[in-house]
Amino acid sequence: MEKRLLLLVALGGLTRYYLHSFQWIGERVEVSTPINSYKRVQEGIYLYENGIDPYIGDVVHELPIILVLLVRIFGAISSFVPLFYVLVDLLTATLLYKLAQKFVRSKLVEQKAEALEFAVGTEELQVQASDMDVIPRCVLLAYLFNPLSLLSCAGLTSTVFSNFLLALTLYFLMQRHLLPCVICLALETMRNLYPLVLIAPVVLVFAQRSKSSTTGAIGVLALFGAACLAITGLNYAVIHSWSFIDATLGFIFFYRDLQPNIGLFWYFFTEMFEHFRTMFLITFQMNATVLYLVPLSLKLRKEPLLLATVLIALMSIFRSYPSVGDVSFYLALLPLWRRCWKFMAHNFVVFCFFVVTLSMMPALWQLWIYSGSANANFYFGTTLAFSTGQIFLVTDLLFAHVKRDFCLRNGLKVYIDGKEAKIILE
Repeated sequence: MEKRLLLLVALGGLTRYYLHSFQWIGERVEVSTPINSYKRVQEGIYLYENGIDPYIGDVVHELPIILVLLVRIFGAISSFVPLFYVLVDLLTATLLYKLAQKFVRSKLVEQKAEALEFAVGTEELQVQASDMDVIPRCVLLAYLFNPLSLLSCAGLTSTVFSNFLLALTLYFLMQRHLLPCVICLALETMRNLYPLVLIAPVVLVFAQRSKSSTTGAIGVLALFGAACLAITGLNYAVIHSWSFIDATLGFIFFYRDLQPNIGLFWYFFTEMFEHFRTMFLITFQMNATVLYLVPLSLKLRKEPLLLATVLIALMSIFRSYPSVGDVSFYLALLPLWRRCWKFMAHNFVVFCFFVVTLSMMPALWQLWIYSGSANANFYFGTTLAFSTGQIFLVTDLLFAHVKRDFCLRNGLKVYIDGKEAKIILE
């Protein structure tokens, strides 16, 4: 990267390191959840170092191999742990920058091959050579200086590692490196369950490289399954117990901790009658994973990276323990579709949703928990509005992509009886 970009990366790192001094950030429910809490990681490290199975209780929910790795790192650089989190987050930003460069380059090649299919006067909708510089820079800035990613890193949450693994997965996906892509995806799936859905864009990309798409898809799925089994076996070898499965995947799926967060699960399951819990649990988990997978995969089969972005956004909205760090990752990918922004109709509405709800969450939490002048309905109202804003954003992006694709091939103008009738979305 050029010197100016390196300076931006350095500034992003310094900002993160400075914000770490505000220890209250890591205690906010919008930032820290039972899955990504730094305090729970510390507890797991303490239990492991003292020869106690960290998964006997209901506190630690990190994979054993990650926990052991953190034990080694914390033991070697105990005074520089915040710096380690900052460096991982900066690596994530760099990977997204490289990913964006590869994406724009591939789009230019693809566009050149399809140039004859485009209508006259649609140059503004086509990817330009200038985007080779603009789009990667926007992606980098969108991750480095997004307040949500800054808070997530400053709070020393495990979401920093999740974003890094997701960035690696997408980077290897764009580079067409099957084995490292599948390994990174399998590791993140075993940590957080919901990235399982990203196997769809992986299959769409790598199945096309084989002579038979069906055989290729089966091969990718088999490799992914083998990677998950290998990671499971490796975790067992570390602690010689299967208790980690229930403490990680089981804890996420069965949603045993009702601590409030920015998601939709906590309020419903707090108010739920126990005999309805299983039905709604399955319904909510299906909504977060498989419900949208097939229709989106069919519609976006030619745009695997857009499919991956939408699936990451949906699992950030509907997962059981979401945090602002999950949201920051897919927001950083939105500049990749800069040429679709012309058709996005709800930008201002979504921006207002984000600003208002994120501003109100701390205030309503204070009124509910400390002042006693509000109740759970107030705080849940803001989290529900925040999720609604995200859904508006995802659907707006999907519609914008469809409109852009249509206009590229049919033109920006509609003609009736040879006369121009209307310009679509001026």
